[in-house]
Amino acid sequence: MNQKRIGEFISKLRKEKEMTQVELANHLGVTDRAISKWENGRGLPDLSLIRELCDILGISINELLNGEKIKKEEYKKVSDNNLINTLEYGKQELKKRNKVSILIISIVMLITLTLLTLFMIDTHRMRNDLPVLFSTWGLDYYPPINLEEEKITIAIEEHIINTNDSESPHYNNEKYFTGIEKFLIKELKENSIYEVYTWVLSESFYRKDNEIINDGGYSMPIKFTLIKENNNYIVTNEEYPNDFKYKEDIKRIFPKSIINKIESVNRDGTIEKLELEIQKQVKLYFHE
Repeated sequence: MNQKRIGEFISKLRKEKEMTQVELANHLGVTDRAISKWENGRGLPDLSLIRELCDILGISINELLNGEKIKKEEYKKVSDNNLINTLEYGKQELKKRNKVSILIISIVMLITLTLLTLFMIDTHRMRNDLPVLFSTWGLDYYPPINLEEEKITIAIEEHIINTNDSESPHYNNEKYFTGIEKFLIKELKENSIYEVYTWVLSESFYRKDNEIINDGGYSMPIKFTLIKENNNYIVTNEEYPNDFKYKEDIKRIFPKSIINKIESVNRDGTIEKLELEIQKQVKLYFHE
């Protein structure tokens, strides 16, 4: 079925009838844009309009579908061809509609799958006491502050301070300050024994002639062991790698997942963050 030829045929007959596109459109109850679309070969009239259109133009349906008037001796042959072409056109239109339907269904399924994935990510984070990332379906969740973890951190900080203070200070107003990055808190025995894998930065400062001076310190990975007694945490042991056999000790003391974090502290901003924490402590202590 040649849409362009049918369109040119409609245009020719309309002009022979001395009708404008608007007048033909008014007779059929459509817009003049629809008439223009037909005549330009960009579409065909709806089936419900074909008989009325043919009556107005003074042609048969077969002649419309053929795109020209048919001689009597060729009528049967053309009619058969038109029937075949019409069926083929219908199949093509059905395929187009099916493709559109498949595309729409695929897009809807993709959007649904995406939303479902985001929802599952958020619910998984909530189950693990982590804040939601996407807030799908209006979810809004912030994990409660883990006070037990804070108590463990305080216990470790106090242990480090007490250990540092036990050393003889070089200056009267010398003070140690500590920053801790916790990699993992591992519970060995329920509510009783804990292993805490950390990176510790500890530096000492003193004031001299209104100037605050850094007297050195250390920066290293440390594994702490704590016990819980009467709702208090106590550090019972600490392990850190010896400078002379650093690699061997690292593998012995720390699990592989923690070693990966240890190896990245100098490039992921961990050291810089701990230094900023210490600088804040120093300013507060020396009132600057």
